[in-house]
Amino acid sequence: MSLIPIRRGAQSGGGRAAEHGAGPAAESERRDAARNRELLLCAAREIVEESGADALTMDRLAQRAGVGKGTVFRRFGSRAGLMMALLSGAEAEFQGRFMFGPPPVGPGAPPLDRLVAVGAARISWVLEFGELARAADASVYNRFDVPPAVLWHRHLEMLLREAGVTADPWLLASFLGAALEPELLLHSVQVHGISPDRLAQTWRELVTRMVGGG
Repeated sequence: MSLIPIRRGAQSGGGRAAEHGAGPAAESERRDAARNRELLLCAAREIVEESGADALTMDRLAQRAGVGKGTVFRRFGSRAGLMMALLSGAEAEFQGRFMFGPPPVGPGAPPLDRLVAVGAARISWVLEFGELARAADASVYNRFDVPPAVLWHRHLEMLLREAGVTADPWLLASFLGAALEPELLLHSVQVHGISPDRLAQTWRELVTRMVGGG
């Protein structure tokens, strides 16, 4: 793997010439930076596939990509930033499903049906991306305040309110979100052998009782 040297725009040759060259030079620099970022992400995905998400460190990524660790930090800021970058595509796809997708996960179904469906969809998502999500959570100072977590909580709260729940929907949404945390779901499956179907069925029971109790 070889990153592209990013060439800064020339500053010589007079102000007008530099001004005219700034646009194309800046665009080329942005393209090179984007390509280098994707090359680093590809190397990071390879490490995760080979050794698991916990093995992905800034040092190891720099070694795999053949660059200095400072280059990795400049691209992603921190290990948490790297993890979020790796998860961003999968997280955006899931958000699109519950915000704009077809029912029952998306709009158009009764709120209880949507709660049941979106929880089952989240369980499936965690079982696919959970190792990376768990590592990302561990790398973030306050994982409940990152934008995907805030959006997820607001969505659960909205569905509870639409279902007629009045007994502190904000806090109940927090409890529901906790039931779908990657750490808990992966532990249930990997350590206790709980099947995905059992997880989804218990989620259905949980939200049905919560909504039924008002």
